[in-house]
Formats: sequence, C-alpha cells, structure tokens
Amino acid sequence: MKRGKAYKEAIAKVDRSKLYEPAEALKLVKEIAHAKFDETVEVHVKLGVDPRHADQQVRGTVSLPHGTGKTRRVLVFAKGEKAKEAEAAGADYVGAEELAEKIQSGWFDFDVAVATPDMMSVVGKLGKILGPRGLMPNPKSGTVTMDVARAVNELKAGRIEYRVDKNSIVHVPIGKVSFDAEKLQDNLNAFAEAIIKAKPAAAKGQYIKSVTVCSTMGPGIKISPLAFMAANK
Repeated sequence: MKRGKAYKEAIAKVDRSKLYEPAEALKLVKEIAHAKFDETVEVHVKLGVDPRHADQQVRGTVSLPHGTGKTRRVLVFAKGEKAKEAEAAGADYVGAEELAEKIQSGWFDFDVAVATPDMMSVVGKLGKILGPRGLMPNPKSGTVTMDVARAVNELKAGRIEYRVDKNSIVHVPIGKVSFDAEKLQDNLNAFAEAIIKAKPAAAKGQYIKSVTVCSTMGPGIKISPLAFMAANK
C-alpha cells in the first residue's frame, strides 16, 4: 500500500517497538493527526476471548464523560405516550409501522435505533436489514427499553456500544483530535473500566492482550495493556 507524505511523517514520530502510557499515546495521536478534517480518535482492544463461544461474548454500553464529538441521529420505534416521551427527549425520528416500511424501502438516515418491547414484533421483521448494519435494537445494549427518554438522552450525550468482533477485537471511538488530551483520557478511562467489568467468567489467561489508539487517518500507537487496565483506577 502506498502511503502519502503526511502519513509517512506521522509514522516516523511513532516508536513501533514501544508500549506507551495512555496519556503519552493520546498526546501523540493529537500531535501527528494530519487530515484536513477533525479526525475521530479510535481505540482497538484485542481480547483473550473466543467469540465463537456464547459464554465468551463481550458486549455492552458505556457513557463517555465528554461524548464522542459526533451528534447521533436517534430513531425510536414507539407508540402513544412512549412516542411522546421520545419526541420530548429529542429523538430525531419517532414512529412505528410507517418507519419500518420506510426502512424496508432503503432509508437509513439514522445512527442508532431504539424500540419499546411491544414494538419488537414490527422491528423483528427488519432484522436482516438492520442487523448487518449494526442498527438492530437489542436489550443487551439498552436499545430495547420502556425508558425511551433515558435511552435517547444517554445516546445523544455520548453513550456508545461496544462488541467484540470475530477476531476478538473491540473497536470504539473515544472523541475527536480537537478534544483536550484530558477529555480523551477521561473517555479512555471510562471505556477501560467498562471493558474490564465486561470480562466473561469463561475467559481464561490474559484478558487484555493489546491496546492500540489512533486517529482516523493516522498510524496506530500501542498502549501498555497494564497501563490501560490501571487507567480506570
């Protein structure tokens, strides 16, 4: 793969053999970001789990203290009073069957979907459409709930969902390069606490195998797993 001059200059500033402290790594991410837009700061954590086994799945949500820097468009499947609550909380789209039909026609102008339990008979029919896009409401991620107002407020404020992929890696955004380093550190700490608490009982051996932080267009910077685990303390 051919790399541009800016990327080569950025990667030259990274010691590929070093495991950085979190604060040092985040500072470096900000320093070497070179895109002409406000890049997202991402964290990628390799876990010592086998996601092929149901008892080793790692999935959950975490509210980042300073949000992600991105305004999320929230869609809510609800009727009656719950629909009114969702609208009052600031949901971008609220509806029922008519929204399902719109989605079946190819509309996906939203970032996350929430549903009340009674609407799952309608939403369930969209599984093959929403599932592959990571948009299917799920009780484990707090997006199937009767407390739609709370869900909308938390999602708008910066609650993110994390889930281990087939390669045993969790990928999450923790902010933008324009964030102060302290805010990025706070968000990293919150995520570290959540992922550590989510350790499955069936997971054996080393749980946090590697941690890498980077910006959207920047090179990866390795963080010490021990320092990452200590960060939430």
